[in-house]
Amino acid sequence: MTANDRLPALNALRAFEAAGRHLSFTRAAEELNVTPGAISQQIRQLEEFAGAPLFRRTGRQVMLTDAGAGALPLLSRAFEQMSEAVHLMRSPMRRDRLMISCAPSFAAKWLAQRLDAFQRLHQGAEVWISADINLSDFNSTDLDLAIRYGKGQYDGLRSEKILAESVLPVCSPTLLTGPNPIRTPEDLASHELLHDEGPEYDPSCPDWKSWLMARGVAHIDTGRGLRFNQSALTVEAAAAGKGVALAKKAIAAGDLDRGRLVAPFADGSADIDFAYWIVWPKWRTPSKLARAFIAWLKAEARSGEVSGV
Repeated sequence: MTANDRLPALNALRAFEAAGRHLSFTRAAEELNVTPGAISQQIRQLEEFAGAPLFRRTGRQVMLTDAGAGALPLLSRAFEQMSEAVHLMRSPMRRDRLMISCAPSFAAKWLAQRLDAFQRLHQGAEVWISADINLSDFNSTDLDLAIRYGKGQYDGLRSEKILAESVLPVCSPTLLTGPNPIRTPEDLASHELLHDEGPEYDPSCPDWKSWLMARGVAHIDTGRGLRFNQSALTVEAAAAGKGVALAKKAIAAGDLDRGRLVAPFADGSADIDFAYWIVWPKWRTPSKLARAFIAWLKAEARSGEVSGV
């Protein structure tokens, strides 16, 4: 390699790629777990190496120059290819291991209850579940797949829909009897309302106020009741008889199937726009075990839809 062919520092290239992708030094710093000042310094060094500015700085905003805009997609693909190369290097020792990122409530109330069936089909396989709500970073982790709740549009990722979602009121069977039995939506005036205020916000998902208004019920105070930051906690409170939850059906499905929960209203279900998707990087071919998991996951979702839970 001649002096003219030498490459700049990898950290500087990584800082530029992240900053260019986000058009933000601050967001690049958060992604790379460094300070914005460190990102700025790395980019200054890269600009000195290139002999040309890569960003135009306008107040608190940054924009790519022509040189920066031309280099960014090539560099992004290069990092994707390096990530895939490292993934392939590690493949022999990870042949029977599958690491999956999944939102906590879906992991606890839907996926974990079914994993035994997958492992019976693939004895010896290790399935690791990382339960978190953050977007998956396939470049810097050993993740093979991720399950995400949304519209299925994720930059740089392939996605396949596995399960549609809806919401419906659910409660403990004990609330169907007693001094204030639940028969109609108007009966909710005598019961606590449980609210799912988890971080996975879906603008199409009704809250108690809009759900009741759609059924002509306007006299109930929908601001009262317990609030939870995880869908699974909302469902657990309902199963414990603490009130009536407007729950995501996939999260409540197992408890409905076992009779811990009941859906008191025949017309209670409301479809929503978001769904559950299995995703992986566009530049990566899933392993044989990952492909088997995707096929199994879709079959499980179909069987649940057919059975109604």
